[in-house]
Amino acid sequence: MLLLGLAATLGNTSQAQNAPQLELPRVKLSAGIHVIDTQVAATPEQRSTGLMFRKDMPPSEGMLFVFEQASEQCFWMKNTLLPLTAAFVADDGTIVNLADMKPQTTDSHCSAQPVRYVLEMNQGWFAKKGIKAGFRLGGRPFQSR
Repeated sequence: MLLLGLAATLGNTSQAQNAPQLELPRVKLSAGIHVIDTQVAATPEQRSTGLMFRKDMPPSEGMLFVFEQASEQCFWMKNTLLPLTAAFVADDGTIVNLADMKPQTTDSHCSAQPVRYVLEMNQGWFAKKGIKAGFRLGGRPFQSR
């Protein structure tokens, strides 16, 4: 809830419709020995913009989408310039499924079961680290669940 409140407070700055959002709140997640610096998209506006219009993203950085309740989450890549992998994540941090997504497409990529979290990383990051469905992420968002 703290993350949602912080994101809502900081997310009220107006965004241009065709500009990347670079000033979202951040939280560190862990994937085994790997640390991920994530921007948190917790409001409907932040989630709908996501990583659109970004031309690059550092290798250990991603975006964590936080939803109010667990449900089937579906993502697409319209106006997203980077190839990404979406990890659909359960409340306890367990990755339910992964989906590689092609830039600038409207193909739908959905969670295999209801989730509250989706972590987007550069495509190939999870594979290079040997992280698959069933792997458990750590970090503040998953500790209070």
